[in-house]
Amino acid sequence: MPKTPVTFTLNGAETGIFVDPGQNLLEALRREAGDLSPKFGCGQGTCGACTVLIDGAPHLSCLVLAQAAEGAAISTNGGLAPGADLHPLQAAFAEGFAAQCGFCTGGMLMAAKALLDHNPRPSREEVIEAISGNLCRCTGYDPIIDAILDAANRIQGRAIA
Repeated sequence: MPKTPVTFTLNGAETGIFVDPGQNLLEALRREAGDLSPKFGCGQGTCGACTVLIDGAPHLSCLVLAQAAEGAAISTNGGLAPGADLHPLQAAFAEGFAAQCGFCTGGMLMAAKALLDHNPRPSREEVIEAISGNLCRCTGYDPIIDAILDAANRIQGRAIA
């Protein structure tokens, strides 16, 4: 079957790729666009490791057809901090020991970014709800929740309590 062209903005850069019919966005980002930051976890939409932002909303890229991304703005963990400095979320995760094995980290960061982009001062309960589709095997979630709240404070320029 012939490949289909798909164009979108990936982490701020106009991107054009060719995809196979039925190819999911996760495979297309990794194989065709060369962005290895979305991780393959379960491949069934249950773990959240492949979370990307599509037009600012979190989506499980293993469940999205690549062709559905036509014209969209896609953000991945690879574009979170394009320069040498870490994004406040990345810094908070590193300093708060919120990342251990790394299985969930990318998806957690993208879910957290979507939350903080739409709600810069979330409550603990709102953070829990925002990351509820992402499974963590190591931290027990408290360090992740605390890191997201810490990042919200950093972004808002507030002192960390």
